[in-house]
Amino acid sequence: MGSCHFANPTLLLLVVVVLSLANSSMGSRKLTSLVQPQPNLLTYHNGPVLRGDIPISILWYGRFTPTQKSIISDFLLSLTSTTPKAANPSVYQWWSTIDELYLSKTKKNGPVKTQILLANQVSDKYSMGKSLTQAQISTLASTARPKKGGIALVFTADDVSVEGFCLSRCGMHGSNRKTGTAYIWVGNSATQCPGQCAWPFDQPIYGPQSPPLVAPNGDVGVDGMVINLASMMAGTVTNPFGDGYFQGPKEAPLEAATACPGVYGKGAYPGYAGDLLLDPNTGASYNANGAHGRKYVVPALFDPSTSACSTLV
Repeated sequence: MGSCHFANPTLLLLVVVVLSLANSSMGSRKLTSLVQPQPNLLTYHNGPVLRGDIPISILWYGRFTPTQKSIISDFLLSLTSTTPKAANPSVYQWWSTIDELYLSKTKKNGPVKTQILLANQVSDKYSMGKSLTQAQISTLASTARPKKGGIALVFTADDVSVEGFCLSRCGMHGSNRKTGTAYIWVGNSATQCPGQCAWPFDQPIYGPQSPPLVAPNGDVGVDGMVINLASMMAGTVTNPFGDGYFQGPKEAPLEAATACPGVYGKGAYPGYAGDLLLDPNTGASYNANGAHGRKYVVPALFDPSTSACSTLV
């Protein structure tokens, strides 16, 4: 699950969180609160998690520029130990925290390092049109040919509308128990709802108003996609089939990242992402270094042992 960054005018504390649909183990970035997590326990429900080698298949739906693809691809490369390590705080350090807090707790036969492996990529130029249902997202995920134990990533361009996009979610994750695969969908909100799904890189439509941060890769929509993707990745590997790690009702659980909505650095509060790092050359905000000199913003992770949000900075 992930957290979308949106403030409701009646509560002033609202952002997006991920909602899981029980029948399909589906999580989605849903509009909810930016408050710190309540002291409820985020616990393990004895279901499988994804660990070890996790092959990733990508479906680019619609028009993406080579630069946009490289921003997202470099983020995924940043999750693997075979990529030259970036200086800390790093994306790989963030990913290792998921392993430490969650995945390692279920290992029965000794340590197994969780490793992201980029498999295949497919481009689709609007084969299903520019208005998609959730069911069509699942169908598109299957065309990416995910491998068993792997994840299919479906990215939709900024001119593609998806059922619930902006209104109730910024991304979602689901799974297929029969094939043992999971999928994630994340949309580019640049022209549809950047104040909801690309916060803190765009002015929020409602709630506490503060100047938007400069996106670390110069693309508000795609840098927002990376935040949503990171949240969905954390939720997918720790709760792929709806019976892994989560907090609250199974129909609308909070997961590893979405239990800390709107938190990216220490000192975060409604309308403020936290004390992030600043690139002196570009003025961009970030909290994690990535592959090929990239910089990113990744979400805080909920630490079940302390019931607190863990941030890189």
